Amino acid sequence: MAEHVEVLLTEAEVDARIQEIGEQISRDYQGRQVHLICVLKGGSFFLCELAKRISVPVSLDFMSVSSYGSDTKSSGVVKIVKDLDESIKGKDVLVVEDIVDSGRTLSYLLEMLQDRGPASLRLCTLLDKPERRVVDVKVDYTGFQISDEFVVGYGLDYDQRYRNLPYIGIVKFDS
Repeated sequence: MAEHVEVLLTEAEVDARIQEIGEQISRDYQGRQVHLICVLKGGSFFLCELAKRISVPVSLDFMSVSSYGSDTKSSGVVKIVKDLDESIKGKDVLVVEDIVDSGRTLSYLLEMLQDRGPASLRLCTLLDKPERRVVDVKVDYTGFQISDEFVVGYGLDYDQRYRNLPYIGIVKFDS
């Protein structure tokens, strides 16, 4: 099945919103260091741009968690592909995600991270689809709330394609 991508959020809109989030995080963590945990692979584009806009000290770590495979809907089965390299005990942790959809994956991930003893644990996402929520997840920083469309770009993919688009687009399937 062939597909094409229609622009939902331009590169300029995404860039401006990331700047605003970075400034808010800098205010909220004033006088502290924030430990960013990027959820790979999709979150890497957002993390890089966000980290550049945070003025307080930042440290980074990465996790790879999967629940999609090559489909457009979450399978509901969470698989830890890569765990953290360092302990988060006593750290102010901010999980950076590309999109919050059903909430299943992040609910599992946040519960697992909370059990590791961080001083604080918050969630930052570029995109949020609240109408798709199956499990309640508190999102502390949201770039954009979007409707239930399958989106790509800025790290988000469809079967490993379109991650490198500098904007957020909607995948439209041709008949």
